[in-house]
Amino acid sequence: MIIPKSKEEIELMRESALVVSRTLGMLAKEVKPGVTTNQLNKMAEDFIRSQGAIPGFLGLYDCPSTLLTSVNDAVVHGLPTDVPLKEGDIVAIDCGAIKNEFYGDHAYTFEVGEVDPEVQKLLRITKESLYIGIREFKAGNRVGDVGYAIQKYCEAHGYGVVRELVGHGLGRKMHEDPELPNYGRRGRGKKFIEGMTIALEPMINMGTHKVKQLSDGWTIVTRDGQPSAHFEHNIALVDGKPELLSTFDYVYEALGIKSDEEDEFRAK
Repeated sequence: MIIPKSKEEIELMRESALVVSRTLGMLAKEVKPGVTTNQLNKMAEDFIRSQGAIPGFLGLYDCPSTLLTSVNDAVVHGLPTDVPLKEGDIVAIDCGAIKNEFYGDHAYTFEVGEVDPEVQKLLRITKESLYIGIREFKAGNRVGDVGYAIQKYCEAHGYGVVRELVGHGLGRKMHEDPELPNYGRRGRGKKFIEGMTIALEPMINMGTHKVKQLSDGWTIVTRDGQPSAHFEHNIALVDGKPELLSTFDYVYEALGIKSDEEDEFRAK
């Protein structure tokens, strides 16, 4: 059952989401060759607690870490390790926080030093597909409309759209209804309703869409060993239109990137 939120609850969720946004912005300055994902994990936990929040992933489903850090061919759910990142890697950092009894949960895929142009393109197309999907999160549309838009855009570039892992509703629980696949058919699935809040997260592979789980019981990797990208935002349906609760502005500020991609989805 979809759980719509009041305007007051949406504002509380925005606070939770922005804790994660600021955490990702802090980490953006630290992602560089030689740093380990365990080091990033410790920084994130300390930072989240300093914001008056608690890590949203730590202990959830027995998760042992604050961050999920997926490097290169890892799609999602990568556990932090003591292996240093190296020049040319990419690392998807997925982060959650709880504040005001609500979850924030989003992700950004970072480049480590100089990255191959084809991998840069994968990241760009995946992030663009996120906003293409967000535009379909509006009154009158359904789950399939969002998935169809993301799938069409990414497959047109020759990429594989992961089937087994999906976006989701978000609120007082990390995972609420509905599930939001990144593929689908127009006009199918649950109808969007005013006040619903979601985490939309394209997971796009350079090669095959097929994935497998590693023996750690968490890390999901591509079956062909090619890179994967993951971007995630939290969004509310307000006055029939998508409104971002999270932002990549803190990441862009840290990295010196200018972008207007979020402007159409900001609170009016």
